[in-house]
Amino acid sequence: MIALDTNILVRILVRDDPGQVQQALRLLARLEASDDTAYVPVLVLCELVWVLQAGYGHQRTAIVDALRRLLTVRQLTFAEPDVVARALDAFGTGNGDFADYVLREQARGAGCTAVATFDKVLLKDEAFQLP
Repeated sequence: MIALDTNILVRILVRDDPGQVQQALRLLARLEASDDTAYVPVLVLCELVWVLQAGYGHQRTAIVDALRRLLTVRQLTFAEPDVVARALDAFGTGNGDFADYVLREQARGAGCTAVATFDKVLLKDEAFQLP
């Protein structure tokens, strides 16, 4: 198994560099042919959301849809898929960043009752609190 960097997923989703898109798609085809998968760390998904928003101007709903499609790709194995799914749901309906919701879900998984933050947007969510 290999791990994927953010730029591989960006190429697959955005398709802005034809040569790199073809390389990324060939990688997926090789994985499928060998019945192997590529590992996608949660950090890569956080970076991916940031790049799609800040770099490409994609709207939150489009990003949620794209990530939901990625989660179904058989050749990809995601770290903490339950955390990712819950964070994605929260990102789709909330005002925080995807990474904030990943943090919240990972903290909950570690037994934390809240996340301390100064972020006023997040403080509207009961899982976040002032220090």
